[in-house]
Amino acid sequence: MTWAHSLGIFEYTSIFLFLLFYAIYMNKVMRINKSIKSSSKQFLWKFLLRLIYFSLFLVALLGPSFGEATKEVKSMGKDIFICVDLSQSMNAFDVQPTRLERVKFELKNIIEAFNSDRKGLIMFSNEAFMQCPLTYDNNALTLFIQTLNTSLVPNTGTDFAPPLKLALDKLSSDKNASIRQKSKVIILISDGEDFGEETEEIGKKIEEANIKLFTLGVGTEMGSKIKTNRGFKTDRAGNEVQSKLNTTALKRLANKTNGKYFEINQSRNDVNKLINTINLIEGELRDSKNIDTKSNKYFYLLILAAFLLMGDVLITLKIISL
Repeated sequence: MTWAHSLGIFEYTSIFLFLLFYAIYMNKVMRINKSIKSSSKQFLWKFLLRLIYFSLFLVALLGPSFGEATKEVKSMGKDIFICVDLSQSMNAFDVQPTRLERVKFELKNIIEAFNSDRKGLIMFSNEAFMQCPLTYDNNALTLFIQTLNTSLVPNTGTDFAPPLKLALDKLSSDKNASIRQKSKVIILISDGEDFGEETEEIGKKIEEANIKLFTLGVGTEMGSKIKTNRGFKTDRAGNEVQSKLNTTALKRLANKTNGKYFEINQSRNDVNKLINTINLIEGELRDSKNIDTKSNKYFYLLILAAFLLMGDVLITLKIISL
């Protein structure tokens, strides 16, 4: 037998007060019975009854567990790859403080929301790089997120195909073959400026693999200038570039893969909707094992004690016989 709790101050105090007050009460009753030369047997039966249900209440409070039982414990989870656009347009500040800094802040909430799932991080512009493979280590993933900046990747444009292809290859690898495709998710985060030519082809492969793809657009339709170390980004003619959110490319990609489009701007934040949508996806069974358990049986003792207490109240015995 095991116990959920051990004897503490409350239990010791309860025992002491019960014995103290009942000793005083017992002494008084026995003196009266002795003076009138009466039997104390009924009084002793009453004391025994109260001692039993008081003890049962006390033992129930300690939470006794006994009896052997086997319980199956299942580990469920999803694989989630997060692809983050690090092109220079992510330095635009139509979403404060910048698009990228806002994404980094929201990613921490996404990571915490899927604590029991494996998550990986891919950074991209016109090329894609594995920043963090699939892992359960949220602390390590958070550190990688904090280091994200637009100088980590070549900045010659934005192409959705490379990060999607890299995520698809990793999620479909033999190493993860035991996990069903429907429990795999790709989140593509960008301002939507896609200059690639293979995006639709990769999107079709993702759909055929039954992998869910969600897109998260960051920015506004009005857009803003793009910060650089020397001021603002300019085109070849020397004009300052105005970067705007392109929802068309992100929505089309999400629709083609049976996913959904979400958005972050100054007045809208769909991150919680994204989290809730992914939570609706059923995780895959990763591991199952049987463990020996003992269940808390306090309620049996509690019921018995309550029954004896009721009997004490309903059954009246003369403790002083004349």
